[in-house]
Amino acid sequence: MNKKFAVAILNWNGEQLLRQFLPSVLQYSDKANIYVIDNASTDQSIKVLEQEFPSVSIIKNTQNYGFAQGYNEGLKDIKEPYLVLLNSDIEVTENWLDSIETIFDTQPRVAIVQPKILDYKRKTHFEYAGAAGGFIDSYGFPFCRGRIFDTIEEDKGQYDDISDIFWASGACFFIRNEVYKELGGLDEDYFAHQEEIDLCWRARNHSYKIKYTGFSTVYHVGGATLKYQSPKKTYLNFRNSLLTLYKNLPQNKKFSTIFLRLCLDGIAGVRYMLMLQPKYCFAIIRSHFAFYKRISAFRKKVEKTPIDKYYKTKSIVKLYYIQKQKTYIRVF
Repeated sequence: MNKKFAVAILNWNGEQLLRQFLPSVLQYSDKANIYVIDNASTDQSIKVLEQEFPSVSIIKNTQNYGFAQGYNEGLKDIKEPYLVLLNSDIEVTENWLDSIETIFDTQPRVAIVQPKILDYKRKTHFEYAGAAGGFIDSYGFPFCRGRIFDTIEEDKGQYDDISDIFWASGACFFIRNEVYKELGGLDEDYFAHQEEIDLCWRARNHSYKIKYTGFSTVYHVGGATLKYQSPKKTYLNFRNSLLTLYKNLPQNKKFSTIFLRLCLDGIAGVRYMLMLQPKYCFAIIRSHFAFYKRISAFRKKVEKTPIDKYYKTKSIVKLYYIQKQKTYIRVF
């Protein structure tokens, strides 16, 4: 039977995660074909899939390409109209595909959808990576309905809706196959982190819409492959955020916004030093030098962004740290 969804799980040395989380995906995904894209794992991942999950299709990448290129390579020959880029540390729930299917089937300009993402370890609360849909502020800092910086809200039904968002989490990312191919997929220069924000921004530049639905729920462990608080993640997030701004900001806002963002990054670095966490400060410094080094290569990727209405104009840093507004509902 032809199925609308292709659930694609990127894996690298995640045999235990596959054992733990694939059963829920198989149980509740009768509308989907299930694929595992393996980034040249050196553990027993392939053996586990072949022996314990024979109904799963295995796509073998020749090396560890990271998140962005790993998916681009693995999705090349997948034909289903709706793609689901699903982290290997996510537990899905009954009927998790239904609301997304309705949105895609009835709203042709909606290209990307995100479900409600709750914390697997604390299921009453939203999860850091995506929560109830993402936005960025006027300086490119990402935040979510349900999560601003490190403040995470309890799920009390406040986001049980369907609404427009700016970016959808890469942890559970629904996108039309044709749009993914049209946009050239994820930007491989990112390697990992914030490439979904860039892809969403590019989709918006092509007049596509991005939606969140609170009527589909998944639970995300988070930090299973790279801890949230790690110098490497700090480096990638700061570098890739600057690259995203450079690529996608309207020309008349590019210089001033990036200059102010660099200053705010400097303040964050000083804060890390005062907190006796110099590794994170040095990670920010390295991210800036990496950004400068990549600017020339990224000039050919600059988007022709016609208007800047896509992101929030307030500074989330000012609202959070100075005005002490800690939740999305209070801020917006």
